[in-house]
Amino acid sequence: MAIAHLRTYTINAGMLDSWLETFPKLIPVMAEAGIKVESTWVNEAKSQFIWIRSYGDDVANIEKCEAAFYGSDYWLANVDHVRSHLAHREIVQIETA
Repeated sequence: MAIAHLRTYTINAGMLDSWLETFPKLIPVMAEAGIKVESTWVNEAKSQFIWIRSYGDDVANIEKCEAAFYGSDYWLANVDHVRSHLAHREIVQIETA
């Protein structure tokens, strides 16, 4: 059983292009922390960024991987810039059926 988060981020008006430039820079940092970006989408209205990130097959990995990511030098140096794009975040934990 794989454990993942389905994440829907509402992007601040006029910031989608900047977000789409910023997000790829996060992927290697997440990978180093054990988080895999499975796929990404943008809704038709271009107001939401929807993505899935996975943590392997153990719920305990979520806390470990997120601690590594959110404690990384890159995240700590860029958190304000990254979060300045986000109006709202919805995170749903999902698992393989």
